[in-house]
Amino acid sequence: MNLTKHIERLHQRCGHVPLALVTGGSSGMGLIYAKRLAEAGCDLLLVSNQKEELEKVADDLQRRHGVNAIVHYQDLSLDTAADELLDFCKEQSLEVDILINNAGMFFFEELHPENEAKALKMLQLHVYTPTRLCVLLGEEMKQRGFGYILNVSSMAAKLPCPGISIYSATKAYLKSFSKSLYFEMRPYGVGVTTVCPGAIATPLYKLKPSLLKTGVKIGLIGTPEWLVRRALRGLFRKRRVVKPGAMNYYLPPLIAILPNWLVARIWKRINAE
Repeated sequence: MNLTKHIERLHQRCGHVPLALVTGGSSGMGLIYAKRLAEAGCDLLLVSNQKEELEKVADDLQRRHGVNAIVHYQDLSLDTAADELLDFCKEQSLEVDILINNAGMFFFEELHPENEAKALKMLQLHVYTPTRLCVLLGEEMKQRGFGYILNVSSMAAKLPCPGISIYSATKAYLKSFSKSLYFEMRPYGVGVTTVCPGAIATPLYKLKPSLLKTGVKIGLIGTPEWLVRRALRGLFRKRRVVKPGAMNYYLPPLIAILPNWLVARIWKRINAE
């Protein structure tokens, strides 16, 4: 995929250097999305709750690639986040041509009152804010007659397992919502793509570096660079869903046929450790 050509075509269409809004753009996969787009000549609006990291990333991308990298420090798990972000764009006269809803969180725990606040934060971050951004920025794209939206779901959307009950449910919502939105936005020239990665070697899952390295080596875990390359290729081809990796095809059916008693026994052993 020649990403630069896609950005150049979008430049010709919109009449200015395209601007990509990347949530969670200060680290992990969000950082890789930002790097790849900057390399292709795309301006950036990076949003994250990591202020120092955001500024460092923006400075580095501007120095390396000569693009304009704007930072906006914000907690996207707040219910006012999307509206405040839109207000910021209006104040700065920014037109978002590419929206990448990437910000996320993860925890592997049984639900109980002590982690309820964490669960609610995940609901806001994975469900409410991306939905609101799609509505608000998507409406502007519709009026202009072009634009791209990438929503980051997960293979977990098809894996309702203990320990990730909220995570898998929110990713299932995001996948279903995005697949429907694809048809609603298509007549207006706006592409909506959902990417459903399997295990990716990022700090999100808090695995030991040695385990991540081993997983990548044997093919069970993908690298962020590999995922982002596949996701952006699907985005600019306006594909409805991108499901990179063999695990997306063989793991969910295998887990689905496990008997309930076996799942319960596995979870009991995990909890005992």
